[in-house]
Amino acid sequence: MAVYDLDTARAMHETGRYLYVGFMCHQVIEKSLKAYYWYSIHNEPPYTHNLLLLAEQSKLKQYMNEGMNTLLNYLMPLNIQARYPQDKNELIKALTEQVCNDLLKKTEELFEWIKQLLQKQSSMPA
Repeated sequence: MAVYDLDTARAMHETGRYLYVGFMCHQVIEKSLKAYYWYSIHNEPPYTHNLLLLAEQSKLKQYMNEGMNTLLNYLMPLNIQARYPQDKNELIKALTEQVCNDLLKKTEELFEWIKQLLQKQSSMPA
C-alpha cells in the first residue's frame, strides 16, 4: 500500500493538488514505519499516525539521520491538517510546487531506505 500511496502522491503532484501530496507522503512513511515495526518488534504496531512515535518504538529512530528526522517532523501535521477545513487554506499556501517537489524526493528516499532495511531483515534467519 505504501507504493500505491507514493504513486498517488506523484499523481497529485502532477495535477497540482499539493495538499494531498503532503497527506499521501505522510501515508507512505506511516505505512513503511508500521511495516518496519512489525518486522523488528514482531508485533502489531500501535494504532497511531504519530511518525515520531512509530520510529522510536520500532527502534528505527536511532539509525535515522537529521534529515530523516526533519522529514518526520514536517510530515506529522500533514496527516491531520489535510483532513480539516479550517487548516486547509493555510496548508495549501504552504505546500507550493517547489515544496512538494522536495517533499516527494525526501519521501521517496526515506521510503527506499526503510524498504532496504526491511529486505535485509526479511532475508535474515530467525
